[in-house]
Amino acid sequence: MQLFTIGHQGRRREDLLALLRAHGVRTVVDIRLCPEQPGRGNWARAKTPDKGIEGWLAAAGIGYRSLTELGNPFAGLPDWRERYQRLINVAGALLTERLRDLSGPICLLSRERRAAECHRGEVAAYLEARDATVQHLE
Repeated sequence: MQLFTIGHQGRRREDLLALLRAHGVRTVVDIRLCPEQPGRGNWARAKTPDKGIEGWLAAAGIGYRSLTELGNPFAGLPDWRERYQRLINVAGALLTERLRDLSGPICLLSRERRAAECHRGEVAAYLEARDATVQHLE
């Protein structure tokens, strides 16, 4: 599996789209726990697929899928990374199984700009250990 990751923090929509296109991404997989929260602006998942992030990705020819099961329920805790690593190590096969059905290459999307500061880095490391090729778009 070819896998990219990206964070939307501090990015303009046009810049994110340019990065996705440059790497041939066909599907963005939103792994935020609550992508539909009010206040997320351009990055919110709307109630209907023609609006919000799903709508503007579709207009650019890129698919969108929200997999909230890969979100970080430990965000904000000082030991979030260790807790998330334990979760992904125990339940990773179940949490990532829906990724197999998506058109690739795929790109995991979350908020933090750098993968090293985000749970998407942990998801990517889990998948990389299972033969995924990973590139963080930072």
